Amino acid sequence: MAKPDSKQQVFTLLVEVGRSDSDGLPKNATGAALMCFASGIDEAEAVRETVAILKQADMAPLDVSGYGTLAERRAEGHDISEDEEGLMQRALDENSVVVAQVTPFYD
Repeated sequence: MAKPDSKQQVFTLLVEVGRSDSDGLPKNATGAALMCFASGIDEAEAVRETVAILKQADMAPLDVSGYGTLAERRAEGHDISEDEEGLMQRALDENSVVVAQVTPFYD
């Protein structure tokens, strides 16, 4: 039985991170939200890879919310800029995780 070809897709993920000693967040921030574009065969793989990369960067991932692929987001009526599409394409081309936006949290 032939194995079907697997195809990488890019998923939009929102990752909430807490603090760690060398995470690079502003000194008085309590954490942050990171908008990421991550490639993977499925969303579960994209989440695993994103969490692993953020941990390597001394960040402390707490929660991940998935918003689907470009096609899924378009079907839901999301407004997607050309810049965002370019970052998604970069994640796909490089089979990587691209952190598109970091929003620090403060008390």
